[in-house]
Formats: sequence, C-alpha cells, structure tokens
Amino acid sequence: MAISQQPTQAAATCQPALIERNVRWLEQALALVERLDDRAYATSPQDFAPHKAGAHLRHILEFYQCFLDGLESFHIDYDARPRNRAVESSRVAALATIRSIIHYLKTSAAVRTDTTIWVRMEDADAAGGYMTSSVSRELQMLSSHTIHHFALIAVTLRLHGVAVDADFGMAPSTLRYLADKGRAA
Repeated sequence: MAISQQPTQAAATCQPALIERNVRWLEQALALVERLDDRAYATSPQDFAPHKAGAHLRHILEFYQCFLDGLESFHIDYDARPRNRAVESSRVAALATIRSIIHYLKTSAAVRTDTTIWVRMEDADAAGGYMTSSVSRELQMLSSHTIHHFALIAVTLRLHGVAVDADFGMAPSTLRYLADKGRAA
C-alpha cells in the first residue's frame, strides 16, 4: 500500500475530521438521552442483565474523560476510569457530562495538536506498560469504541421497546457499504 502523504501532514489533515466525528457521536448520544425515560436509561431489559444503556454510555464518556485528562500529562490510562454511577443512573448527570466533553473537544487547543502521547496498555501491571500513540490515533480509537458501544445501547433500548434509528451504532464504513450496495441493486 502506498502512502501519498507524510504521516504528520496526513494527521494534520485528518484531525479536524476526527474531532468533528467524535463530536457528532456525542451529539447523537445527547439527542438520544434527552428523549429516553429513566427506566430505559438506567435499567436492564428482562433477561439482559447487566446491560443498561446508562452503563454503556458511562463507559463511553469515561474513555473520553480519560483521554482529555491525559492530554495534560501526555499519559492516558483508560483503565483509570472512576466508574461514576451517577452518570450511569442519572440522565441529568449524563447530559451534563456529554455537554462538557463536547465543549472541551470543540475548544481545547490540546486536542488540536497531534502530539505524541503515552497510553497505558490495557490491564497493565502497576509498574506502567505505556506505549506511544498520538492525539489523532486516540481520537480514532474513541470514535470506534463509541460506535461499538452505541450498537450495544441500541440493542438494550430495543429490548426495552424504545425505537432507535436503524443506523445508530453502525460504523461509517458499514453504512457506506450498505448505501453503495443499495445503489448497485
């Protein structure tokens, strides 16, 4: 595979799009949570415990918080999530957290650089286990992570009887493939 641009040029070009994509996902979450009732948000559907829309959303938001907190020190530890039960059980707390993250993504200069950062490997021992990454790479990971948890949220809500858009939780590449397939038919 040939790469047409130097990595730093490509990252600089992609970064605004990555920020916008993550903001778009969070705005989708905001719209969804605003229309849910407390039961659908905070409880498991019958025979589907422990899955709760609020628990999956809390998990997503805490990844963003770890990312944003880690930008200051250039060290991100996604395992160091606080597991804030208020965000999991309170739509008001979730909405405030979503708005705060969106604001930070839109306004922080730290997000707009493609600095090299260190990311703690998943479930690494206490001594460390950090590897290098970049702000852009972590924004891409957050986007993918969010979409996959959105798929779980969609299933959970459908089991509660809540209508969820058919494309909620589908990866952009899947949506593009389905659109292209539909045009070819």
